[in-house]
Amino acid sequence: MRTPASGRPGALWAVPALLYFALFAVVPMALVVVLSFCSWSGLGSPSWAGTANWARLTHDPQLGQSLRLTLLLTAVTWAAQTLICLPLGVWCAGHQRGRAVLSTLFFLPLLMSTAAVALLFAALLDPNFGLAHTVGPWLGVGDGNFIGSPRLALWTIMAVITWQFVPFHTLLYQAAARQVPAQLYEAATIDGAGRWRQFFSVTVPQLRDTVVTSTVLILVGSLTYFDIVLILTNGGPGTATRILPLHMYLTGFSSFDMGYASVLAVLLLVTGTTLSLVVVRVTGFGRMTSRREGL
Repeated sequence: MRTPASGRPGALWAVPALLYFALFAVVPMALVVVLSFCSWSGLGSPSWAGTANWARLTHDPQLGQSLRLTLLLTAVTWAAQTLICLPLGVWCAGHQRGRAVLSTLFFLPLLMSTAAVALLFAALLDPNFGLAHTVGPWLGVGDGNFIGSPRLALWTIMAVITWQFVPFHTLLYQAAARQVPAQLYEAATIDGAGRWRQFFSVTVPQLRDTVVTSTVLILVGSLTYFDIVLILTNGGPGTATRILPLHMYLTGFSSFDMGYASVLAVLLLVTGTTLSLVVVRVTGFGRMTSRREGL
């Protein structure tokens, strides 16, 4: 493939990526949309049901609660991960003594699968034999049953999710912080700015695009969590942790109602896409303006 005189890659270079995206993203999404208009138990052949599955959205007593729980989980995990990962990533980008060793320890959760993390915390949070039995009374939970409490179960899951994904987003901020030009810090030092002033006036603005990228990844990721919830609480106690992705999973693979589960999948897709586009639009991320004018 020849490169145009402009120096930019030709359109043919994008064909492999477009084919891959079409095969593993567009086609499955299209099939899910078609399946949402069908009645299917997972066995045999789907039968056309028209808009009957979509009409059930207005009569699903669990949908409203699941959507609220999902939005709450999204907001809390985004706030927690951003507030932890941004300063931690900036610190890991420095040259402090022991930084390399501590950074390695911080990134260990990134090496574990989600199922392994869920099983690990299921053992730790066991109210009879786990660490929760000892720690619970210190935190005001006398029986140590964090995941068995309707009031604490969802917050416990949020803490587990945050613990697992902090290393990934820290890595994003660490890489971005190392790209901030040293001249900006030198100029700020000459102007009399201290370390905190440099962080808020130099580092954070330079990491704006990374914050947006991390935010979009957290938003999309929060709409796909179900394995941690499935292993730790299975949506319980009662329906206290039955978030929308788990509601979709249980509807499809426990109730064997693939048609309505496909409707919930489309709803998740639309919600995630809308939130991501809103973030990109509001922040101006799509313009990708330079942050290094004058350097």
